[in-house]
Amino acid sequence: MAHDHSSHDHDHGHDHDHHDHGHSHAHGGHGHSHAPADFGRAFAIGAGLNIAFVAAEAAAGLWTGSLALLADAGHNLSDVLSLLLAWAAAEMAKKAPTLRRTYGYRKGTILASLANAGLLLLAVGAIVWEAVRRFGSPDPIEPGPVMVVAAIGVVINTATALMFMKGHDDLNVRGAFLHMAADAAVSLGVVLAAVAILFTGWFWIDPAISMVIAVVIVIGTWGLLRDSLDLALDAAPRAIDTAKVRDWLAERPGVTEVHDLHIWAMSTTETALTAHLIRPDNAECDVFLRETAAGLAKTFRIGHPTLQVETGEGGHDCHLAPSHVV
Repeated sequence: MAHDHSSHDHDHGHDHDHHDHGHSHAHGGHGHSHAPADFGRAFAIGAGLNIAFVAAEAAAGLWTGSLALLADAGHNLSDVLSLLLAWAAAEMAKKAPTLRRTYGYRKGTILASLANAGLLLLAVGAIVWEAVRRFGSPDPIEPGPVMVVAAIGVVINTATALMFMKGHDDLNVRGAFLHMAADAAVSLGVVLAAVAILFTGWFWIDPAISMVIAVVIVIGTWGLLRDSLDLALDAAPRAIDTAKVRDWLAERPGVTEVHDLHIWAMSTTETALTAHLIRPDNAECDVFLRETAAGLAKTFRIGHPTLQVETGEGGHDCHLAPSHVV
């Protein structure tokens, strides 16, 4: 039994060496892992442009009496806050780990994406509330200025969205892209609504388009909210099939059983894994661990594996072997 314990410690210790190798391999092979760090300039430009536009759009909405403009300004404001949160989270993710926070602040990127989705849903509530109130007595608006301001919004939001097109592997960057792309579509809708009001004089179109904006926000946010909640609850990232990972590990040379398998997101770009492997002969342990870590990084983009190899000697099963045990 003493031999078993020694073997486990030995294997586990070596795994940390290979864990580092797998980590560096994953980052070297997949540039997307560092996506947040490369978007500092895009975040700064996007946030700056949108802060200025939100102020101008809100002022124009109050001046023209257009709820659609105010709704669009609210949507843009939530996106500015989302950009700032995502930017802050990306910076947090670069902080070095400490003895207490051994993963550093990587989880902050997941919390930020969750907060982004929550902010958007709050904006939806405010828009719907005011739109319902206005349907009873539509306020007259000035369609000309509304068209001009919303058209500027289309340009700004499209330009900002284009800056984030390359970062879809990161949930935060994907969130920023979705927000800006939705904003461009919404601003275009406001332009078309203003044109319709100009030619028909139907002021109810203004709160109606505001309701459409609310639906667009919900549709664009739902997937982000779902994925963010999953990652916050340590679910395996949606792109990873846990059954395939288990089967792949089970097919490694000498492995007879895989148990206590856990896969979770350390951040919106980095994935961790822990597992116990039964490997009776445990031949060439160092090579096995190194190649397994490299394979997990290459095949599944899992850059932080921790593997405990057990030989099964002594006739005692691992207490974590049953599938219902966490």
